[in-house]
Amino acid sequence: MLWSRRNLHLCSSLSSLSSTAGLLFFIPLVLISSVACILGPAKSFLSFSSPFAWRSAGLYGYYSQISINEEFKYNYLKREGEVPSSHMIRNGSLNQTVVLKDPTDHQPAHEAKEVSGNAIINRYSKLERLETMLSKARNSIRKAAENGSMTSKHEDAGYVPHGPMYRSANAFHRSYLEMEKNFKVYVYQEGEPPIFHDGPCRSIYSTEGRFIHEMEMGNFYRTKNPDEALVYFLPFSVVAMVQYLYEPGGHDRLAIGHTLADYIGLIAGKHPFWNRSLGADHFMLSCHDWGPYSTTYVPQLFNNSIRVLCNANTSEGFNPLKDVSLPEIHLRTGEITGLIGGPSPSRRSILAFFAGRLHGHIRYLLLEQWKEKDQDVQVYDNLPAGVSYESMLRKSRFCLSPSGYEVASPRVVEAIYAECIPVLISDSYVPPFSDVLNWKSFSVEVAVKDIPNIKKILMNISQTQYIRMHRRLKQVQRHFVINGPPKRFDLFHMIMHSIWLRRLNIQIED
Repeated sequence: MLWSRRNLHLCSSLSSLSSTAGLLFFIPLVLISSVACILGPAKSFLSFSSPFAWRSAGLYGYYSQISINEEFKYNYLKREGEVPSSHMIRNGSLNQTVVLKDPTDHQPAHEAKEVSGNAIINRYSKLERLETMLSKARNSIRKAAENGSMTSKHEDAGYVPHGPMYRSANAFHRSYLEMEKNFKVYVYQEGEPPIFHDGPCRSIYSTEGRFIHEMEMGNFYRTKNPDEALVYFLPFSVVAMVQYLYEPGGHDRLAIGHTLADYIGLIAGKHPFWNRSLGADHFMLSCHDWGPYSTTYVPQLFNNSIRVLCNANTSEGFNPLKDVSLPEIHLRTGEITGLIGGPSPSRRSILAFFAGRLHGHIRYLLLEQWKEKDQDVQVYDNLPAGVSYESMLRKSRFCLSPSGYEVASPRVVEAIYAECIPVLISDSYVPPFSDVLNWKSFSVEVAVKDIPNIKKILMNISQTQYIRMHRRLKQVQRHFVINGPPKRFDLFHMIMHSIWLRRLNIQIED
């Protein structure tokens, strides 16, 4: 049965009546899908593939491992003869006419024009005020970045970022304070649970459900006035779409794509904000493996929007200049109780550890090279009877985190929780919060081709260096912790900060 519920542990306590109502709403929505006529041309004006456009746009250069070239920092000048770069969005497009439904079309033409004109003027004057505020925030963060300190100089009654775990602690702290003061998110109300406005909270996809739940609670950043918003959240759950719209064992994912395309079409036809920016100030969030693929059904969503994804794979179109890498966290009970913390370095007897199924070629290479080969590098596809996975994490100095079928793995955060130095084994993975965190200071990156050299690489890390990395790992741990309700600098706020940074790097004009 296509619409059957298959053990999706949602964050909300939805009744069967509300779930049924939501499905009744979306069955016809899927059936009447018409992607092309709603979304227009497949090739959008906005293309964030050009690093020049982004480097010249805003603040990413102070954080990113990509935009560190001084030549590009804050260069707002356009090259002669060049089309406006992708950070400058003028009412949708240079070559597209944005047609908005006039709510006063029942009035005489001249009256409708006057009322409509006033509404447009008022709306865009609000937009200009928002852009002015963002400009001031950019200047403030720029000055903090130029300070170059590893410790923030800003007063804060709570946590103050410091140390080499941050690319620029001072700039990050200034940016975070600006976010707390200015960032507002509008959550579209269209759509019904369980496919919209809800998500899983007790599964490998918990990050997706917990974030949607917090946005629905509305205790942080959310505004009910869309004219006040800096970004717009599309509250659909890809996990729920797979659960309700996909037939297990089949290969047809069109129902998911059509539902998503219809939803964007509904949003674009009902509100002016999508057409105004071609989706560049909109964001979606997904921890499902199919999250990136689902966005390909809406070219503007794929090319322009901020996609917050666990599967942050650059070989599959993930663009770290506009997209956000989301940590994958497996909350089997929905809580992190008992998962945080571990023994000191001196009490960890195993050099490196991994246990997991044979998913993908990287894990195949890892198990082929190291399974039952070395007591220092303990690699399993199945742990021996009576051996606890969590206890092995806490006994190990380094925890191997190879990509599976997809690049993301919950083992990265599991290692951080257990205070075991994560070893990232992937060729295309962008680690979470790389815009502000210096991963090399508290983790180890191993290329796939170097899997045979893992022991040598890890043994070459001195005890002094390891203790230093362990201390830094404990300091950044707070950024990966799920709290209910959220606390400053925790996972929820770090996700929001990554989205805030992407919004800082675009400028929207009427």
